[in-house]
Amino acid sequence: MARSVMWQELTAAELNQQAGADAIVLLPVASMEQHGPHLPVGVDSMLCEGICRRAAEAAAPAVPVVVAPTLWCGLAEHHMAFGGTFTFDLATYRGVLGSLADSIERHAFTRMLIVNGHGGNIAALAAILPDLQRHSSLKIRTTTYFELARPAMPAILEDQDGVRHACEAETSMMMALAPELVRGEALAAAHGPPHVHRRPLALGQYRSFRDFTPSGVVGDARRASREKGEKLLAACAAAILAALKDPHTWD
Repeated sequence: MARSVMWQELTAAELNQQAGADAIVLLPVASMEQHGPHLPVGVDSMLCEGICRRAAEAAAPAVPVVVAPTLWCGLAEHHMAFGGTFTFDLATYRGVLGSLADSIERHAFTRMLIVNGHGGNIAALAAILPDLQRHSSLKIRTTTYFELARPAMPAILEDQDGVRHACEAETSMMMALAPELVRGEALAAAHGPPHVHRRPLALGQYRSFRDFTPSGVVGDARRASREKGEKLLAACAAAILAALKDPHTWD
């Protein structure tokens, strides 16, 4: 039986062996936030961890990979008005990521890919990365899985070219990964504006999701299907796998 790729399912001795084999650590980071009337609040964390697991299993044994426990809380202030949401402030998020990176480094791992599954974390990770790297001997890289796999998505989706929020894409992936958690009876109400409308970058403004989508959805989940979800999950895992195997990732 093949050894698990999941950190929490391995013994300390097995993890030490993985470090000795120069395994790459995938650190999924996501969120716990509202996802419309039809999806559970853990969508981002479930999808990110599931995609990391698939990529790590596909990499083995040629490329040893361990998937660290998912950091399920992120920057989600913009969803707080709906309920069901946890959020960090930026300083806390930076501190938690730094502590996780330090623990991974102290166990003699040398490479870590932070895989993000929440749009609200993208700017924070870009801001935090220089400090993380400055204080660590790890080679640290970051990516957002649905941006890395974006080129493959237009051919799969009908109404959008990438992931929005609780949308055709995320709902389809949940139908494939955890169909029992999708509230089918609520799909009729699971739609909202096609895009998050933002002001030009020269004029910044904070906006709650409540201001422009009463349903909490951006996109149209009524277009979702399990078949699309399987294709999306495969495309996302393949994109992560390609990054893991690319020697230039670690230059």
